[in-house]
Amino acid sequence: MQNSFILTPFFLDEPWPELESLVKTDWQVNKPALPDGDEQHRMSSLHQPLADFVVDTIANGKRPVSIAGDCCTAIGVLAGLQRAGINPLLIWFDAHGDFNTWETTPSGFLGGMPLAMLVGRGEQRMINAVGLHPLPESQVILTDARDLDPGEQDLLKESSVLHLSDTSSIIGHPLPNIPLYIHLDADVINPNDAPAMNYLAPGGPLVSELKEIFRFLAQTGRIVAVSVSTWNPSLDKDECSQRVSMELLCTLIEVN
Repeated sequence: MQNSFILTPFFLDEPWPELESLVKTDWQVNKPALPDGDEQHRMSSLHQPLADFVVDTIANGKRPVSIAGDCCTAIGVLAGLQRAGINPLLIWFDAHGDFNTWETTPSGFLGGMPLAMLVGRGEQRMINAVGLHPLPESQVILTDARDLDPGEQDLLKESSVLHLSDTSSIIGHPLPNIPLYIHLDADVINPNDAPAMNYLAPGGPLVSELKEIFRFLAQTGRIVAVSVSTWNPSLDKDECSQRVSMELLCTLIEVN
């Protein structure tokens, strides 16, 4: 399947222009002038063009691939899939759960909430702004999420989200026969392989292990969209984290 790329060079509502070095001639860059207003209002101004991009890409028979500085941009990607009539299984690779709500978060960090938002829990303002319908929790697999806040962990346990702490257990796992949307937060990678992350979590799968998993997923032939939350480019002096993260992305999207 032919891929169509869009880069959103922001971390939440803050510009990350260093990411623009990734852009190739056929990529789109999602860099609107953000309006005045609070953080969520400004972020929604990024999510709406992402949703539009996904709809247009699928209409043209291609697969949308979104690269951005944070996980909240998955809101725009999923909204676009829904508008295109696709109701996917979401497989979320992340060192963290991103399953906090205002009641569980110890920090108030919006970047720790998007997966909860996507299934209709907690803050819904950005969800509503793009017209997204919450995804059923039974259509979400979270892995490895090795670094969970206490309240977040309790919320995840009471949910219907499938939490696979061992990423390799996805291989051979009985996946429903529906389209797959894969979200990769680069901080899922073991810091020994990719250290340039804002929120490092010790442990986690090595790049070699993730490549095997991603080959398995790619070979299903059912990946309809991919989103990546990147490394921190200002910390990536040797560009090692960029290199291994992009290698993983290529493994997901070049096999099928």
